[in-house]
Amino acid sequence: MGRPSSEYLTARPAPPLRPFVDGYVGYRQVGMPVGLHRGLPSQHLTFIVSLGDPIRVVAQTDPVQAPASYDVVVGGLQASTALIARGGNEEGVAVELTPLGCRGLLGRPAQSLWNQSVEGDAVLGRRAVELRERLLAARGWAARFAACDEVLGRFLGRGGPVAPEVQEAWRLVVGSGGTIPVAEVAAEVGWGRRHLTRRFVDEFGLSPKLAARVVRFERARRMLQLPSRPTLSAVAAACGYYDQPHLNRDFAQLAGCPPCEWLAAEVPSVQDPLPLEAASSVA
Repeated sequence: MGRPSSEYLTARPAPPLRPFVDGYVGYRQVGMPVGLHRGLPSQHLTFIVSLGDPIRVVAQTDPVQAPASYDVVVGGLQASTALIARGGNEEGVAVELTPLGCRGLLGRPAQSLWNQSVEGDAVLGRRAVELRERLLAARGWAARFAACDEVLGRFLGRGGPVAPEVQEAWRLVVGSGGTIPVAEVAAEVGWGRRHLTRRFVDEFGLSPKLAARVVRFERARRMLQLPSRPTLSAVAAACGYYDQPHLNRDFAQLAGCPPCEWLAAEVPSVQDPLPLEAASSVA
């Protein structure tokens, strides 16, 4: 039996899709230990096409939702952790779908998927099956990413526009790395704080304050995965936490465990791949 191996390749989508999809991540894992993986909060919706066995979610972010298996899993934004069964061999493509892309491509606000996961055909119809079949038939990662461009490109224009103020509010939160105060976001878009929060929740499912926590947490998590292995105190300072205990508390609340425990237990996964600068890319 050979040594476990992981392969990750990233690519940008075709230009028309870039307002809605930040990138694609192709992954292949061979001989990995069987166990559980934590599906963590992110600024992207979950959109993963499995090219092997179905993705088995054994504990959903919302405990009311029953465990399920998915060939194409689409999930909304979340502020808690799902538990996903890990097999020895896994392969697929993750689409980094933005919350604005949920309406732009899926024709619905991200709020409609908040804290839940569904099989792809619930939001993509028969094209979810087509997308998976195209990816299975494609030869090589470049062909797979091109198939994503072609199939997803047919969804452009499906949804109505998001209010410019809400779009700008999301961009400000993400662009600041989750450090911008909500009052400053409200002032920038010209709305009162309460009105901004109401409209933001209606579109995305979570408040601007919680969105900022998720974005800051994801930035910290990715920094912790860098090959240079920065210290927790350095990550806390770089990501805008008050101090290391603040980072530890926030991480424990959003990930379900402290950062050191997560780092010790976790192996690379499509939902938290190496930072893009440390992964291979397909032009």
